[in-house]
Amino acid sequence: MSRIDGRQANQLRKIHVTPDFMPNSDGSCLIEWGNTRILVTANASMGVPPFLDADKSGWLTAEYAMLPGSTQHRKQRERTKTDSRSVEIQRLIGRSLRSVLDFSAFAGITINIDADVIQADGGTRTASITGGFIALSLLFQKLLSEGKIQKNPIRCFLAATSCGIVEGEARLDLCYQEDSRAEADMNFVGTEDGNICELQISGEKRPVTDAELAALIALCKQGITQLIEMEKAILQGEHTYER
Repeated sequence: MSRIDGRQANQLRKIHVTPDFMPNSDGSCLIEWGNTRILVTANASMGVPPFLDADKSGWLTAEYAMLPGSTQHRKQRERTKTDSRSVEIQRLIGRSLRSVLDFSAFAGITINIDADVIQADGGTRTASITGGFIALSLLFQKLLSEGKIQKNPIRCFLAATSCGIVEGEARLDLCYQEDSRAEADMNFVGTEDGNICELQISGEKRPVTDAELAALIALCKQGITQLIEMEKAILQGEHTYER
């Protein structure tokens, strides 16, 4: 069954990543995922929240925002109050990235991940997580080179993608047009060893069967494998990466 952009059901959209896009940040990248574009930065500061022991643990938190021109109709700028969707997404980003970290390896340091959506065409939360992992990894490379930490706190690679049931077919990586008419959609965060960090699924128009859920998970795991290959290539020094 043909898709709007001509992809096969198991194909990711075209992805282009530019690491170190913001030189003033400790780690950053511009991730272009289909027509979705997100600027992600990672910055470290001394100190941790009061519920943590600074001698034993670091911390990571995330913020997410969509810029006014990122959607077809201007989105009001979030000046004083973050909308509920953005709050949900930034919590998802933070939980996902924290799940693969050894906090004792950067004790006393708080890391802030900022994901700003420049253009939205579906998959902004999963692109933010994947871009966030790249920016975070670049930050840790910098802290290691400066002698501020002694080992890489990342325990395993992580990436995220979406999938859904559209016209009765399980499809990987939905663009906005597909997502808006999906019978069900899912956001999936997984690791290189095949484990699941986060899974969000919604039966938009009907319940999802066990067989459909299994098909969606299989598609997402295939996509995660490809995304982690991309992440490794970038972190090994490729200036830009396109797949």
